[in-house]
Amino acid sequence: MKKRLGFLDRYLTLWIFLAMLVGVGIGYFIPNSADFINSFSSGTTNIPLAIGLILMMYPPLTKIDFSKVPQMFKKPKLLLASLFITWIIGPFLMFLLATFFLKDYPEYMTGLIIIGIAPCIAMVIVWNELAEGNRELTAGLIGINSLLQVFFFSLYAYFYLKIMLPLFGIQGLELNITIAEIAQTVGIYLGIPFALAVISRFAIKKYIVDKFFNQKFIPLVSPITLIALLFTIVVMFSLKGEMIVDLPMDVVRIAIPLVIFFVIMFFLMFFVAKKIGADYRDTAAYRDWE
Repeated sequence: MKKRLGFLDRYLTLWIFLAMLVGVGIGYFIPNSADFINSFSSGTTNIPLAIGLILMMYPPLTKIDFSKVPQMFKKPKLLLASLFITWIIGPFLMFLLATFFLKDYPEYMTGLIIIGIAPCIAMVIVWNELAEGNRELTAGLIGINSLLQVFFFSLYAYFYLKIMLPLFGIQGLELNITIAEIAQTVGIYLGIPFALAVISRFAIKKYIVDKFFNQKFIPLVSPITLIALLFTIVVMFSLKGEMIVDLPMDVVRIAIPLVIFFVIMFFLMFFVAKKIGADYRDTAAYRDWE
């Protein structure tokens, strides 16, 4: 029998919007709040955001049976379909939407193109957990796509910003991000929570008992995900709160292509997975990733 969502999880969308409003309020009404938050940074890493994302991913990752992750290769059609949609269709679709809606706003256009070639990682884990998708499959997809981001992000950025834009009558742009910088980011935001999850999972199971891990530890750490998620959203919107209030129409301009992109990607992967014959748990994992 499928579990019922608790009160907090059931109204997660409401809590997210409230967190967004709180973040915008902090950024707009509290002077220098963004500067204060940014003061807790090391290089390009914002420490409060890093802490929030790491804590958000840690509980779901502890529930993954990593010995089962290689089983994803037993379903090559689903894996290839996901990679094709994520790395071929997704970036090109976002490129088209960005150039169509934001041609006169090059900075926003560049930002959307980058989103298209850098699939999200943290939120995938949270949504998959709520949807009761295949955790091991999700972990495998995250690992593969993270490696692809490290090695091919710079190439994709060059291709779409320097080569594709002029073909559409738009001046080419440059984005100087090295493989080392991308690897550092992936290592911090994904490597740390993965390592903590693996260490805690195997240490507790080995030196204590499985019963304690399943009945005590998991219920204890699970609520951290929602708290960290809302904290991260508050911090993110605090950093841009003043800009959001001062430029509301710009927010709408950016939101329109983003909504179109995610709706298309969501249903595309859903129907492709269904066509291939995936069950619910696998479909949820692939669909959440897109």
